[in-house]
Amino acid sequence: MILKFYNMQQSPPKTNSVEKALAILLSFTPHNEEMGTVEISNKLALHKATVSRNLNILTKYGFLQRDPQTRKFRLGQSSINLGLAVNQSVNNNIVHIAKPYIDNLRNTLEETTVLEVLSGGNVIMAYIAEGPGPIRIKGTVGSTRPINAAAGAKAILAFSPSEIRGRFLNEKITRLTPNTITDPEILQEQLQEIRRRGFAFDNEEVNIGINAVGVPIFNHEQKPVAAVVVAGLSQAITWEGPSSLVAQLKETATKISAKLYYKKTQQGQVG
Repeated sequence: MILKFYNMQQSPPKTNSVEKALAILLSFTPHNEEMGTVEISNKLALHKATVSRNLNILTKYGFLQRDPQTRKFRLGQSSINLGLAVNQSVNNNIVHIAKPYIDNLRNTLEETTVLEVLSGGNVIMAYIAEGPGPIRIKGTVGSTRPINAAAGAKAILAFSPSEIRGRFLNEKITRLTPNTITDPEILQEQLQEIRRRGFAFDNEEVNIGINAVGVPIFNHEQKPVAAVVVAGLSQAITWEGPSSLVAQLKETATKISAKLYYKKTQQGQVG
């Protein structure tokens, strides 16, 4: 086997044509602003002729498109199709993506851990990792969760756009236990508290004797699409004081969000 070494005086290996083409494509992220050949050449420190050649190839295959008036380039339909394919894959495989993290959290806390997912206008229980104890949480995979009471549903709702929150708050709110909040104004205040804390709570609002804590999961569009929830006996599931439960929930939600290509911003955050 022959090993090649490069010292400080030697030039590094040249970048190949595929790497140059990829560098040009990536130069349009994240805002897809129009750029001309000279702008890209200066930005990437590539020869103008090299940039021009790659731009023509990328345009030919639809990864870039050229404005006929400005003669500048921006991402094309093929790039959009790739993004849509990734997005569809993530949406279709969110349970598969989240499952090992949900299972690991269940094993760590030894409490039932649930993945609640936004589906259309409802929040459903998409995956349940049962805890080792004798108490079983009511509900099965595919069943809907009450948006005004379930921890995961409230976590998703709290971080959703105001128009979505308003739509849910204007719907009929059902009382499930004496602790269920049915006053839209009080629920709105609680949603604000959830956004401030970065987690939601179910204080025996769905089932008497059962508490739950939920943290939102975000996708690449900074949107809350799911939540990881821990549920159990009210004396065991608490969110005040020195308990590490919330911290572990947030860590798990952060890891899952990262797999959905979420990047934290000031507007959307896991906690």
